[in-house]
Amino acid sequence: MILYFSGTGNSRWAARRLAEKLDDELVSINAALKGGASDGGTLDGGASREGAAPAVSSHRPLVFVTPTYAWRMPRVVARWIDATRFEGNRDAYFVLTCGGSVGNAAAYAKRLCVKRGLRFRGLAPVIMPDNYVALYETPDAATCEALMAGAGPQIEKAAALIADDAPLPEPPVDFKARLRSGPVNALFYPALVHDKAFAATDACTSCGACARRCPLGNIALVGGHPVWQGACTHCMACIGGCPTRAIEYGEKTKARRRYCLEDVTGA
Repeated sequence: MILYFSGTGNSRWAARRLAEKLDDELVSINAALKGGASDGGTLDGGASREGAAPAVSSHRPLVFVTPTYAWRMPRVVARWIDATRFEGNRDAYFVLTCGGSVGNAAAYAKRLCVKRGLRFRGLAPVIMPDNYVALYETPDAATCEALMAGAGPQIEKAAALIADDAPLPEPPVDFKARLRSGPVNALFYPALVHDKAFAATDACTSCGACARRCPLGNIALVGGHPVWQGACTHCMACIGGCPTRAIEYGEKTKARRRYCLEDVTGA
C-alpha cells in the first residue's frame, strides 16, 4: 500500500509512479486527515467510528511517501501514523521528496516505527523541485524540468528494491544532518510554521481553490475571501495552487515564482 501526503503535488507524483511500478493501491493521507475518500485505496471502516483510531489494513508493505519539512517527515504525517492502527503487513518503507537533503530523517522514521510496532525498511530521498515559496526562491522552469527528469530513476530504484523485499540503503549521516533534523527541526515549527502572514489580495476571485486544497481544512471563506485559522503546516498548497496568484505570504513572496506540480484538490 502506497500512502502519501502532498501539498503541491511532488509527493503524489512520486507515489503514483511507485504505485504503477509496484502494481499497488494508492491511499491519500490528505483525504484521511480530512476524513474523506482516497485515490482508490481504502481505509478500514473503524476510521469513521466515533472515538476509534483510524485503521489501515494491508497485506503488502506500507510505503509512506511524503515531503521533507526541515530535514524530516512532516509532523502532521508523523502524528497521523502515530494515531493510526496498522493491521496486516508490518514492513514500512519511507520515500521522502526533498529539495536537496533529508538530513537524518531516517532515524526519526525508525523511532516512529518502533513505537508503532512497524518494521523499518529504510528511507529513500527523491530530489524534486522545492515548493517552499514562503522562505526560498522556487526553481525556474528549466531547473524544475531537469529535476523531474532525475526524479524518475530515483523512484524506479526505490520501487525495484521494495519489489524485491530488500531494504532501502541508508545514506551516510554526518553531524550537519543530525543538527538539521534535530535542533533545527525543533526550532523550525515554533519559529516559522504559522499562517499569520498569509493573505489574499484583490486578485482573489472567491473560487475557493485554496480551501479545497488545504489538507488540514485550515482555510475558510469568509465574505468570499480566505481566512487562515491557525492550523497551518506550511505545505504551500494554497499559495502554490492559487489560479490567480492572489495569495501572498507577507511581502517576501510578491516577486517569487509559484510552484505547483499537480492539483491535489480533493485528494
